[in-house]
Amino acid sequence: MLDIDCDIVAGDWDERQDWDGLANRAIAAAIAGAGHEALLAETAALVEISLRLTDDEEIRRLNRDYRGKDKPTNILSFPMLAPEDAAGIADAIAADDAMDILLGDLAVAHETLVSEAAQKGISVKDHLTHLLVHGTLHLLGHDHQEDSEAEAMEALETRILDGLGIADPYADGTPGAASALSAPADEMDERP
Repeated sequence: MLDIDCDIVAGDWDERQDWDGLANRAIAAAIAGAGHEALLAETAALVEISLRLTDDEEIRRLNRDYRGKDKPTNILSFPMLAPEDAAGIADAIAADDAMDILLGDLAVAHETLVSEAAQKGISVKDHLTHLLVHGTLHLLGHDHQEDSEAEAMEALETRILDGLGIADPYADGTPGAASALSAPADEMDERP
């Protein structure tokens, strides 16, 4: 069973919005779309993800402290499993359906999210959904360091988002656009 702990800790997040519901929908779609439907099953196994909705200042500190980049970014993913372990997570649960698994932590910066959504001409909710799908795929071991990885990850994100009724965020055909999702905001502006 999936358990998402969604906390608003900083930033101008509208508390009237159902951020928990949006997060549950996006993260569950990413898990299922990546072929890990077993993680969503109603079993004694608890699969946990922590989501921190915060601001650019905190994201900048986290990015500096954990990635050596003293700049804000839109989303940070902190996987708790090595990619090879994440690939076998469904088998581990099948062997022991009472185990608890912390997939990892996600942190999203409000100001960067809102700014990017405005630049792209899309809703904040759609952009946040995309970022959560992207971040969850990182927790599941996906990456975009190489062009082939970026293309595969973009295709997977596009398919998952299509299932959620969200347009292809890479429709402009820019190769490696997935790597821009994790770039600091000022670096993203320089990308085509």
